[in-house]
Amino acid sequence: MKITDGLYAFLWSDQRENNANAYLIKGKQNILIDPGHNHLFPYLASRLASLSLRPDDIDLVLITHAHPDHMESARRFYRLPALIAIQKTEMDFIRSLGPSYDYGPATEAPDFQPDFLLREGELHLEEMIFQVLHTPGHSPGSLCLYWPLKKALFSGDVIFHQGLGRTDLPGGNAEALKTTIRRLSQLDVEYLLPGHGGWVSGRQQVKDNFENVETEWFGYL
Repeated sequence: MKITDGLYAFLWSDQRENNANAYLIKGKQNILIDPGHNHLFPYLASRLASLSLRPDDIDLVLITHAHPDHMESARRFYRLPALIAIQKTEMDFIRSLGPSYDYGPATEAPDFQPDFLLREGELHLEEMIFQVLHTPGHSPGSLCLYWPLKKALFSGDVIFHQGLGRTDLPGGNAEALKTTIRRLSQLDVEYLLPGHGGWVSGRQQVKDNFENVETEWFGYL
């Protein structure tokens, strides 16, 4: 589904097809954000094919956090040209948990090896510049990616349309999530692109969503 020029969403629609949203930035470099569950990868491949792309056309796979529904199928890109990147703190988190975390019987996630680790700051890719934001709360090394050119915020499982990420999973922290969401609310965002559910478009609508989430949900954390 096209969001705006060069930006596409493959939204959660059916648990037999996908279980988290994936996003594609299509251009001189093709960037895939959160490839999802390994056993549901055929759905993602079909969505790429609808845009005349194959998995080996992807240049970079960015992972917002290490939960299996977002990153398990990164293994599909190990022998392809794509580079795979995750936030440094999240990689440390994966290594500390090792096989004790339930990544499912078919995954290699505890032995996952990214091509490079992301830190807070600017990420320059060809003619594109992104802001990598370390956004703990849902997981210790969760990241959000802000694309200033499109004013797009890829928020992973930090904040959704009328909702926020869980903090009861390993590494979750309610106070950190509140701080993270308040920080993100200061960005100039036209498109809020979460890891689950629909996206929010329009600056005022995004602002209202941040305010509503704080009002309606912070009291439960």
